[in-house]
Amino acid sequence: MKKTARKYVVIGRVQGVGFRFFTENHANQLGLSGYVKNCADGSVEAYAVGDAAALEEFKARLAVGPRSACVKQVKEFEVQVQAGYRRFVIESGW
Repeated sequence: MKKTARKYVVIGRVQGVGFRFFTENHANQLGLSGYVKNCADGSVEAYAVGDAAALEEFKARLAVGPRSACVKQVKEFEVQVQAGYRRFVIESGW
């Protein structure tokens, strides 16, 4: 299957609520590689590589987030596949 990459910016109450761990868990369940990190503006950024169906499901899960989060918006960007990611990791932000 052809791998594609997407960057997601999740806006709302998404820091300090376990969002990065939630994201890492769901990305691994879906077989995605990439990263998730906090951003200085209070958003969370996720970069994911996988097949189109898994990326769509991933975006849907990001829109829900963990129980204590309040997601207001998920922005999606098509980006280049970066070869360096073999698994999904939490990166330190800002």
